[in-house]
Amino acid sequence: MHLETHPIAAEPGLAAYQLNVLRFGPPDGAGGGRKAYIQAALHADEVPAMLVAHFLRRALEKLDAEGRVRGEIVLVPAANPIGLSQLVHGAPFGRFDLGTGVNFNRAFRHVAGELKDRLAGRLGPDAAANVAAIRAEARAAVARWEPEDHTGVLKKTLLSMAIDADIVLDLHCDNEALLHLYTGTALAERAAPLAALLGARALLLSSASGGAPFDEACSRLWWDLADHFSEAAIPPACAAITVELRGEMDVRYDYAEQDAQALLQFLAREGLLDIPPTPPPAAPCAPTALEAVEPLHAPHSGVLVFLKALGERVEAGEAVADIVNPVSGATTTLRASQGGLLFASTAHRHLLRGMQVCKIAGATPFRSGSLLSD
Repeated sequence: MHLETHPIAAEPGLAAYQLNVLRFGPPDGAGGGRKAYIQAALHADEVPAMLVAHFLRRALEKLDAEGRVRGEIVLVPAANPIGLSQLVHGAPFGRFDLGTGVNFNRAFRHVAGELKDRLAGRLGPDAAANVAAIRAEARAAVARWEPEDHTGVLKKTLLSMAIDADIVLDLHCDNEALLHLYTGTALAERAAPLAALLGARALLLSSASGGAPFDEACSRLWWDLADHFSEAAIPPACAAITVELRGEMDVRYDYAEQDAQALLQFLAREGLLDIPPTPPPAAPCAPTALEAVEPLHAPHSGVLVFLKALGERVEAGEAVADIVNPVSGATTTLRASQGGLLFASTAHRHLLRGMQVCKIAGATPFRSGSLLSD
């Protein structure tokens, strides 16, 4: 194992941040050239991800010492030192940058546009050669990024380590949720074994979910370039997957250990670890388009009372929750417009108008535009 420290903000007289990165595998890329990048808690208050990273580190240290890491594995156990330092009246606040109000998992640089010009006339029928050329240009494009603030420096640092990886696993959690995954539509088959190993209850697919999140900054460029250079052989060479590790309060050793083991098994299936393989169990869910996910929102302020629990299936028109305003006496019942699985919800029990109540994974796409929560 090799430990790196990256300064994120080091101006005299101001708070300084540093990012710690762990690298596993043979030196100088002697392990076959494949690369996996794993980061935890880009939204810094999503603590379950960091505990999973702790178990991954312990396992990878042992495997590395035994020479059983193939290729390179990069682990960032706490991906957001800026967010980890943010408190509002004593409460951790790691989803948004307090300086700009921007979500830490939005506004990552999407390099496909500039690569279209730089790669013109250079790509052909050799997929391996195309992948090498695209990765080299992608690394250079990220290097040219000139961030305007400390959070931009953090985003550039993270993306520079992941942009050329074969596998990118971005570990998060929701407010209250079942374990679920987000990935690109082109990666559905590649992500299915991981969903099965983790026991995910939803595998949500989109080619462009909106807002430029981290996983799409790593993977979307491949299908964008494949569409643009239609005569060239360009595979979806980066399997970037966002893993939502249940809810914020699901910080348990047993969960973290089983999740870490599932991630290690996935890396073994992908040829990066020499460990006995475990066949993935039957998939607990079928992939569904992110456009088929219905978010319900509070129509007015009031007390939230759920009528359905996480993990229950909801029929179209069925009551999911009530919003009770104790001052006006008004009660509004929220109903699903389509059937599906109630897989995520808010932990708050008093809401203001417009706040999200829950998310239901359906089967029929009906939304467009920006598909992610703020």
